[in-house]
Amino acid sequence: MANEERKDFNAMLHRETDMPRIQIVTDEATIRKYGGERMLLAPPLAYDAAMRQAPFGRLITVGDIRAHLARAHGADFTDPITAGIFVSIAAWASSQRASDETPWWRTLKANGELNPKYPGGRRRRPVCWRRRGTGSRAGGAQISGIMWRITNGRCIDWKREWLRPT
Repeated sequence: MANEERKDFNAMLHRETDMPRIQIVTDEATIRKYGGERMLLAPPLAYDAAMRQAPFGRLITVGDIRAHLARAHGADFTDPITAGIFVSIAAWASSQRASDETPWWRTLKANGELNPKYPGGRRRRPVCWRRRGTGSRAGGAQISGIMWRITNGRCIDWKREWLRPT
């Protein structure tokens, strides 16, 4: 995204859409890659709500959120493009609000990397982690966190990992 300072991300987050909806995918390569033909298009507020479930001091990934939303709506997978866009919208919308914060700094990219498109980029994330309850060491070069998976609408501890931001 560009010119984030000029955009009203809260308006984007709350914009009326025809989502959630399931779209049937016919491309064989996509069906093989994602394991089915039923693709969920979830609204930005669904991603925001899932991001808010990450408990204090814990981390989740966009992949976990996508899998949770697909299960919740009976889909095989969620659209990865809109997922990335809507997670960023939720993060920026939160940074523009004075209250009712979404803990966007607890959501990593699907592969566990920091998302450089979040407010402040990669440099701000370790600062948020130290101030807001997610452990870090070595000045944020190596982050110790517990990854959480969303199951039945709740975050469940599923494994401990060392995450090395790039």
